[in-house]
Amino acid sequence: MAKSQSTELDRKKFFADPIMVTTIAVLIAFLTVFILYPLAILLVDSFMGDDGPTMSIFARVMAMPNFRRAITNTLKVGFLTGIASSLIGLLFAYVEVYVKLRTRLMSGLFQVVSMLPVVSPPFVLSLSMIMLFGKSGIITRFLLGIYDNSVYGFWGIAIVQTLTFFPVCYMMLKGLLKNIDPSLEEAARDMGASRFKVFTTVTLPLILPGLGNAFLVTFIESIADFANPMIIGGSYDTLATTIYLQITGAYDKEGASAMAVVLLCITLVMFMVQKYWLEAKSTATLSGKASRMRMLIEDKSVTIPLTVLCSLFAIFVIGMYVCVPFGALFRTWGYDFHLTFKWFGQVFKRYKGLKAFKDSFLLSFISAPITALLSMIISYLVVKRNFRGKGFIEFVSMLAMAVPGTVLGIGYIRGFSAGVFRTGFLQGLYGTGAILVIVFVVRSLPTGTRSGISALRQIDKSIEESAYDMGADSFTVFMTVTLPLIKDSFLSGLVTAFVRSITAISAIILLVTPQYLLITVQINEFAEKGSYGIACAFATILILITYGAVLLMNLFIKFFGTSRYSEG
Repeated sequence: MAKSQSTELDRKKFFADPIMVTTIAVLIAFLTVFILYPLAILLVDSFMGDDGPTMSIFARVMAMPNFRRAITNTLKVGFLTGIASSLIGLLFAYVEVYVKLRTRLMSGLFQVVSMLPVVSPPFVLSLSMIMLFGKSGIITRFLLGIYDNSVYGFWGIAIVQTLTFFPVCYMMLKGLLKNIDPSLEEAARDMGASRFKVFTTVTLPLILPGLGNAFLVTFIESIADFANPMIIGGSYDTLATTIYLQITGAYDKEGASAMAVVLLCITLVMFMVQKYWLEAKSTATLSGKASRMRMLIEDKSVTIPLTVLCSLFAIFVIGMYVCVPFGALFRTWGYDFHLTFKWFGQVFKRYKGLKAFKDSFLLSFISAPITALLSMIISYLVVKRNFRGKGFIEFVSMLAMAVPGTVLGIGYIRGFSAGVFRTGFLQGLYGTGAILVIVFVVRSLPTGTRSGISALRQIDKSIEESAYDMGADSFTVFMTVTLPLIKDSFLSGLVTAFVRSITAISAIILLVTPQYLLITVQINEFAEKGSYGIACAFATILILITYGAVLLMNLFIKFFGTSRYSEG
């Protein structure tokens, strides 16, 4: 009885707050129109023919040899990338958490490797792979004397994607390994078990759900990846590139929609397994934090081989990224290695580089604060408020993580150039900068929301309740109490959204019009033509912009963040 009265009181208090109700209504409308609606239109396109509902479009697509081959290729690359990335990530995480590193340089090296894929364009490693190991590669042609080596195809995509995504697994598994109570492993050691036996019988079973989680996240990222297969895939088609070519080359919108639905189904199934089964299982297995500090491994027979292996691998990855600026400084890659700045000059004089950077920066600069604020609002509603549509908001905001960029791009083309919004304001969005900003927001929303939820769960409810008791409304509480307490997460989300937006390509390549020149589209275009000097020059400037943004964020958090006040 008391519980039902309390629920009724909460409901009355909730509906008495017009700002809260309006915010929720606007959020639900935004998520429905810009995430669910484009996906629903894809389904309608796939099943609706001229004479009504039909399976003929799917039958036609499934009969295409290139589509069947693309499905097989995509799954093969996804599984290999997922397994390799998880194993390499586990190796790096184990060395950092369990092994006593001789110098801080090692730890710094690992941090650099973990940050590189976040702040770099998605196809940088593909460019490096071609320039180092291709037919005119420095290593293959000039060091090894191999003149007919081809990096294009299955192995090229798999290697590049593994190097790109293994840091994600490393960051995920590092947190899991830190939460294992050392007493469990030390008890096994005291009973005479070898380190390998302890790892296989104690450590590995504890992190197995987390390892599966890392595999699925990488698998989803791999099969949804568009940029790397487009540059280094050659004739080895994946689903993402096949969908793009179907709509841009064959002008088959219905066929592309059906292909997109197939890819979406694969990623959605994996997303549901990862989010609602493996994540919960991982949390249940490793609850809380380690009870005390772990005794690090100092045995040289273990530390030396593992640290050397990880160091060589990390240096190789960093070397791959460093290769890009050199590609922009050499006169002709593979033939003339005299240093020159002509490619940087041509970026701005001949190829409208200033407009490309201005457009990219402006659109990303607009989308970043919108994304950061939306993420914090959604996080606040999910963690701190109880209402009927909460589950819907949380699920749909996270759903964008499972939607490949090419799928979302086709959904926006079909949804806002035709579909329900044939007339009116929303139809007018297609072909404008506004739709690019919306895509940036939707693509970055899950990352910011997850960060915000984690931060808000650490804040005691009583802090906000005292503000409510003093008569403050929800807007005042959020702006003056909640947001200042999570401003580190807000600033981090702001910069992450900016970096993800300015380096995005998979969705916007289908939506960008000649009115806007975007850096990533320019890099992709020149890389496909084999103009590596120009592509590297664009990529180098873009990397400097993203690194600058991250450094500014770190400085801002250092001087204005909450961390220095929460210490001591």
